[in-house]
Amino acid sequence: MFKVGIITASDKGFRGEREDISGELIKKMMSDAEYSISKYIVLPDEKKMISDELINMSNNLKLDLVLTTGGTGFSPRDTTPEATLEVIDRNAPGIAEAMRYHSLKITPKAMLSRAVSGIRGSTLIINLPGSPTAVKENLEFILPALQHGLEILKGLASECATRTNP
Repeated sequence: MFKVGIITASDKGFRGEREDISGELIKKMMSDAEYSISKYIVLPDEKKMISDELINMSNNLKLDLVLTTGGTGFSPRDTTPEATLEVIDRNAPGIAEAMRYHSLKITPKAMLSRAVSGIRGSTLIINLPGSPTAVKENLEFILPALQHGLEILKGLASECATRTNP
């Protein structure tokens, strides 16, 4: 069972002015998919606080996967992608690209997502949107490939050439 950390980037959520529906949804979806939730935290849209927590979850807690929600748009306070890029060792652009591709089939606003994904040490970090609907759509889309990606990252699998479509 892979260990997961969840970070919600939301000024209003951090101040208790808004319920964190997206973070709770991630927690439920990942638990239902038999992932172990090790840490869940709501932070303000502060780049340093987000990057510090990404480092903590990767280096100290040794989590396998960190999912962020929020802070991926065009607002001046949206700095989650920058915090992520600051701490990753290797980019994993296919995940964020796949989410945008999938979302573009639903709404043209998906092109406004600045979400990124990458690897720090042996931790995969993925930025999800802030909207609960978009979180659900994106997470459902990437979940089938996530386990295999984590198995490869952890050295538990090596073959990626298996086709899923006949």
